[in-house]
Amino acid sequence: MVDKQKIQAKVHSLKVSLARLQELKKLEPEEFLTKFANFDSAKYNLIVAVEAMIDICNHIISRQNLEIPATSSDSIKILTKNGILPSEYQNTFIAMVKFRNKAVHLYFEIKDEEVYQILQENLGDFDLFIEAILHYIG
Repeated sequence: MVDKQKIQAKVHSLKVSLARLQELKKLEPEEFLTKFANFDSAKYNLIVAVEAMIDICNHIISRQNLEIPATSSDSIKILTKNGILPSEYQNTFIAMVKFRNKAVHLYFEIKDEEVYQILQENLGDFDLFIEAILHYIG
């Protein structure tokens, strides 16, 4: 059985990062792109938010004795296959995990403009994940 409190704590952490990202989203491109602290904060909060997603997935997988994922993307696929995450968003969630991997391991390839674009276009994807997880834990 999943630990609802543990999942709720991870969801809370994700929401805190998301709220910070929403503040950064309000910045005009010039202000965001000319101040490294904005970029660094956005990148860090994106990493933390995706880490929370991965942790939630892996907790559910572990507690429900689902198949063992080889990668973080596999964690998304396993929850989708088991009806916990909506299949129509599987590729979106995997793209989020891939961005996190790039930000952590290939950080020198991340461009400020890419992060700004994510802020402007993709923050709602976190809400889709949160909604599915909260629905699952009831």
